[in-house]
Amino acid sequence: SEEDNLVAQANLASCLGDLGRLDEALVLERVIYSRRVALFGASHQETLRSGSNLTASLLDQELWDEAKSTLRDQLLPVARRTLEADHHLTLRLHERLADALQNTPDCTRADLRYQRDWADPISIPTQATTCWKPRPS
Repeated sequence: SEEDNLVAQANLASCLGDLGRLDEALVLERVIYSRRVALFGASHQETLRSGSNLTASLLDQELWDEAKSTLRDQLLPVARRTLEADHHLTLRLHERLADALQNTPDCTRADLRYQRDWADPISIPTQATTCWKPRPS
């Protein structure tokens, strides 16, 4: 099925990222996200999960501005509306935005406050940590 193909592609993208083949992983994450939007709509939980994976790849590539706009304009508004503010995936998206804000060259005080408030992994429920890896220090 189409969903089985997307799951397999998501696994492949994860493996590519683990192997350091970040460009290939990012291309695949973009395809997966756009196909899930087309299949399920932007507000489906699996679409939001794919969007989270896409933003992780953007962050890995240090594409801070694209990650910020994807999170602020597309993913977080939908996640807050459909999953609610305290859902583990919504919290994960906030954490990704905090990471992007902190690493942006034109980071502002407001960005740093947001980062301070959302980047604390202790505030994220344990089940949310099963599909992400901390970035190397």
